[in-house]
Amino acid sequence: MDGKNQGDVAKDAIKIFAGNSNPELARDICTCLGVGLARAELRRFSDGEINVDIQENVRGGDVFVLQSTSTPGNDHLMELLLMLDALKRASAARITAVMPYYGYARQDRKVAPRAPISAKLVADLIETAGASRLLTMDLHAGQIQGFFNIPVDNLYATPVLLRHLRERVADTACTVISPDAGGVERARAFAKRLDGSLAVIDKRRSGPNEVAEMHIIGEVRSRIAILVDDMVDTAGTLTNAAKAAIEAGAQEVLAVCTHAVLSGPAIDRLEASQIRELIVTNTIAHADHVRACKKIRSLSVAQLIAEAIRRTHHEESISSLFI
Repeated sequence: MDGKNQGDVAKDAIKIFAGNSNPELARDICTCLGVGLARAELRRFSDGEINVDIQENVRGGDVFVLQSTSTPGNDHLMELLLMLDALKRASAARITAVMPYYGYARQDRKVAPRAPISAKLVADLIETAGASRLLTMDLHAGQIQGFFNIPVDNLYATPVLLRHLRERVADTACTVISPDAGGVERARAFAKRLDGSLAVIDKRRSGPNEVAEMHIIGEVRSRIAILVDDMVDTAGTLTNAAKAAIEAGAQEVLAVCTHAVLSGPAIDRLEASQIRELIVTNTIAHADHVRACKKIRSLSVAQLIAEAIRRTHHEESISSLFI
């Protein structure tokens, strides 16, 4: 009887495993949920192969695997796939892949005759490896949800970012700017909740990754300009947009994004730019040089993800977390 009860308790408990992409976020989520991080060992053989050892009994359990496919993206993706496969073979009843940052999301369609749709391939790999559902945040392209044949919950970091922005902007008039036409819906959501106006950047390219000129469609003069995007990578578009906003008469420029990829020359560009503050979240672990940048303000999404995990485990709706 006692053994059966212990088994029932184990099956009812939330088990959270984590790869190496963002251990700090994983610990924070576990703290919010009041559970310990489940034991798993990830090793590398001398030739670079990844070996996974799940050190917990997960038979019949509800398990969550936290892993962002951030730099090094291929290594972190492989860790995720191997952990999913190990848990599937250990007879876990349900396996949720929790990917705060879904890599390869920018490759969501064919842009050339013989180009892959990498975001779809990653979806197939995750599903085949054993995921029963996916929990992610601010997908670069919403249609990626349709690449899966399992349930997908796409959370938004908007509530976390808005709390800080409302304090930062206070009663000052602001204009929320989308850096391109594809981000207008996201920018409009911010503008509505900040009681601000909406503007869009019109980009003219002279070649691949080269922006010849930018024009702002909308009013920014004597206002706080808030650039909103889902991610910032090399920061080229963001810093050029900030320059255009200042030239159009903006009082100051803030930038907001969920995923701080910040690769290549991003930090140098930010330091030299007219952006007063870049507000990001911790969906991607920040390297030391990112933490050292005084212009970057990082906000935690641990509580938001933890609540989504709790509701998923208890079969409750998480739609109220969407904004």
